[in-house]
Amino acid sequence: MSPSPWYRELNRYHWLVLVVASLGWLCDCMDQQLFNLARRPAMLELLHVRPGDASMAGPVAEYAGYATMIFMIGWASGGVLFGILGDRIGRVKTMVLSILFYSAFTGLSVLSTGVWDFSAYRFLTGLGVGGEFAVGVALVAEVMPDRARPFALGWLQACSALGNVIAALIGIGLGQLQQAHIISSSWRMMFVIGALPALLVVIIMRRLQEPEAWQRAKADKAAHKAQLGSMAELFSDRRWRRSTLVGMSLAFAGVVGLWGIGFFSFDLLSSVLGKTFRAQGLPETVIAGKTTMWTGITSLLQNFGAFWGVYAFTHYTHHVGRRKAFAFGFIAAMISTAFTFWRLKDFSDIFWMIPIMGFFQIGLFGGYAIYFPELFPTRLRSTGTSFCYNVGRLVAAVGPLSLGLLTSGVYGGYDEPMRYAGMTMCLVFLFGIAVLPWAPETRGRPLPE
Repeated sequence: MSPSPWYRELNRYHWLVLVVASLGWLCDCMDQQLFNLARRPAMLELLHVRPGDASMAGPVAEYAGYATMIFMIGWASGGVLFGILGDRIGRVKTMVLSILFYSAFTGLSVLSTGVWDFSAYRFLTGLGVGGEFAVGVALVAEVMPDRARPFALGWLQACSALGNVIAALIGIGLGQLQQAHIISSSWRMMFVIGALPALLVVIIMRRLQEPEAWQRAKADKAAHKAQLGSMAELFSDRRWRRSTLVGMSLAFAGVVGLWGIGFFSFDLLSSVLGKTFRAQGLPETVIAGKTTMWTGITSLLQNFGAFWGVYAFTHYTHHVGRRKAFAFGFIAAMISTAFTFWRLKDFSDIFWMIPIMGFFQIGLFGGYAIYFPELFPTRLRSTGTSFCYNVGRLVAAVGPLSLGLLTSGVYGGYDEPMRYAGMTMCLVFLFGIAVLPWAPETRGRPLPE
């Protein structure tokens, strides 16, 4: 007789924790995706680029790479800080602080007048954005029953795709308003909307409690040689050092693949759409609005694939184990991403290439949500998860910069240089495969204590 479905093991409080943590991560990812959608129009406006000026394609890509790199550095720095706080002061309190931080500075991004103050606001936003993932997955991992844990974490990560879908719908709606000349700057309105998740803080503060596992770890900290959230213990203990280096390396490959390549497919698409719409004789103001709208639709398609990719990865890793699932995921992400950058040339291509790329690229992140909490004990779970995810992201911040420099420099003399830059960058997925022999297999095991 087969066991009952995993969700039958959840009580009302389990569901509350899962829903609230998932909403926090959903809004976090919505904020990230709004930046991806707003980045190119923001660069065009802040650099004072004339519509249709092909000679500025390289500089726009370069400065977009700088802004993304700075955002990711803030993301990584804040992630480590809030990860440590998550172990020291509690998961719930830290989640509240991180949401307030990224909501406030997202709203302030509206005031940008140049590339560098825009980048400064994105750095500060990144500090808060980085803290949400580690405390959210630690909270869910520690509250859920063991059998339900990987599936609950998979659904939490799948909500990232829903957050991206909401951002895409916002982009589509604002693109329509810009076409109708109701608004003149859709990217600024995106950041106004991105400030709204602070309202979640009220729900979190009133309803959630710190996990019993964390409360026991706090009460027993005198029995440990190191404090809660000790960065030193991550490297002084051989077991946790191995987990940390493996997790960081896996995150590096996936984050560069997504943020240094995959999300720049929107910029590639803008070039394809611009040529299509100019061939139709449309005025530049209409082209700008239609491009914003279709970029949003492309994001919808990417995240439709992403949602099912995370869902599939969750079930695949349950059957074959963590290491085999990651190995297949990295190979599939590399092939699908390189193919998309090579072959996406016609308007119709976005309807099948983009969902497939999103399925495999973002499916990997379902693995991170499940695997990273399984690598560390309660006293280090938020710190270790955050270090892997966010220091991997800090190193990965060179990804967008590398793509921008490859586009403007190495392949600058080519027609549509971003295609060749993106295909070259896909080699990073091989790095993720290379570290898997050292990755501990955690399928079917309880969380370490």
